[in-house]
Amino acid sequence: MITISYILFAICSLIIIIMYSIGEFHMLQLNGYKTPEHSWWMKKNLKRYALPTIVYVTQWILFAVMLVSDVFVALIGPLICTLIPMFGYSIAIHRKKYKKPLVYTARVKRMMVTFFILIAIFFALSILLSKGEHTIYLERISNEFKNEFNYSDSYSKVVWFRNPLSYILIATALYLTPILVPLSNLINKPVEKAVQNWYINDAKKILASCPDLHKVGITGSYGKTSMKFYLSELLSSQYETLKTPESFNTPMGVTITIRRDLKPTHQYFICEMGARRVHEIKELCGIANPHDGIITSVGPQHLETFGSIENVVNTKFELADSISALGKVYLNGDNELIRKKAPDYPNAITYGLQEGNDWRATDVSVSDRGTEFTVTAPDGKSCRYSTKLLGEHNVQNLLGAIAYAADTGIPMEKLVLPVKRIAAVPHRLQLLDKGNGVTFIDDAYNSNPSGCRAALAVLGLFDACRILVTPGMVELGAKQEELNYEFGQEASKACDYIVLVGKKQTEPIYNGIKDSGYDMSKVYVADSLNDALAKVNAYTTDKKKIVLLENDLPDNY
Repeated sequence: MITISYILFAICSLIIIIMYSIGEFHMLQLNGYKTPEHSWWMKKNLKRYALPTIVYVTQWILFAVMLVSDVFVALIGPLICTLIPMFGYSIAIHRKKYKKPLVYTARVKRMMVTFFILIAIFFALSILLSKGEHTIYLERISNEFKNEFNYSDSYSKVVWFRNPLSYILIATALYLTPILVPLSNLINKPVEKAVQNWYINDAKKILASCPDLHKVGITGSYGKTSMKFYLSELLSSQYETLKTPESFNTPMGVTITIRRDLKPTHQYFICEMGARRVHEIKELCGIANPHDGIITSVGPQHLETFGSIENVVNTKFELADSISALGKVYLNGDNELIRKKAPDYPNAITYGLQEGNDWRATDVSVSDRGTEFTVTAPDGKSCRYSTKLLGEHNVQNLLGAIAYAADTGIPMEKLVLPVKRIAAVPHRLQLLDKGNGVTFIDDAYNSNPSGCRAALAVLGLFDACRILVTPGMVELGAKQEELNYEFGQEASKACDYIVLVGKKQTEPIYNGIKDSGYDMSKVYVADSLNDALAKVNAYTTDKKKIVLLENDLPDNY
């Protein structure tokens, strides 16, 4: 009876540890396996660990009570009062629907092995300690239990459970899971670094075996993915072109693309480069070794990890610093921060809508059907283009792509049809007609202040019932509240209805809307995206509904 209790406690705890750890591995993966970022995320989400902490404290109290309680409480109390709540909590985590579920990569599997080795140490110590016995005098046991266990009155004491430390060690392993998961990541760091270096060096060898391959790096606080897609479309009209897919803009993402997709026939390799910390662009340039570079923008993005806007600027220009004198750096001259740095680079070529840029777009005409504009090259030659893309801000990225493609030798007039064929990048002002009088502008990917303003401008193009659905902007550091407040004020000028997703997250936006004098009866704060969309469907209007989906926070928010 006593041994079964201990085994049952250990088995149930192990099952909960497995379920609980999967949720923590998922969050660590979403945080990019970056232990500092994951630690910051844990601090920001302390309420996630409130129930486990309460239950753990309760368990310690129960172990103390067990020393003076009867056999029934000693055997069943810890199981009912501590394991059952944690089992329910772990089930709730597993049943939650995630937009991006845990991917069991080789790295995750290696971390899991390390994690369970750590857990095994706790269980091994528990088993060793369980050899000790705790006893109580028979007089402390009720007659009911005497009869049940068939003890005679001659016995003065009876063994009733194993050493309580054995239970405590197992319980500690369970409740330290959120710490042991990132600890396993730290322990594995030398191994992971060695594995990554092997793959990176292999990718470098592959690039070195393609001497005729021309490599172009693209970075920016925003716009880099769109620029990558646009440039790929234009270059592909004449050259065999490879681009990093989706958001493969990390060292391993670039490495995977090279090792998996690069062929000897490719003439151009377009490499998107993302960064959340200083020197990460430099690291990517060390892998791809780009001949040319494009910097689309610099702004207050990922300030929580960069620390300052100066660090953002310096990191983005690590791409320009890596380009040799024989290469070219294409810079968005309309961006104030980029424009200030441009004179430091003799090989810089600027593009934009403002006067003074080497490549310039003028006569921009924007409607809900698309955009038209004229491009003038540095030599004075010009050409008129039209695109299905919405918004003036898209002209900047198209202009940069046209400038680069034309400098590779493709005549400007031959780029007219490729520009016309370009479709919106998924989740970046992508127009989706769902029927039933509702059209969505899907701008759900990684919002930023500039992008939000551009999206609201696009929403304003439509003669319709204009509805904004947003959870707000994140990763803006100390400026996050201020910039979301400004977003709310700007939204109040452009929208007929506003639906905010998440009360706490959107509070600055709500305050901005309220302080602008907006009719707050037209503002709804939803608990989830599904709740928000249900509210959108409930709105009654004579006009067609145009719904801007601005940002979609990942599962770790």
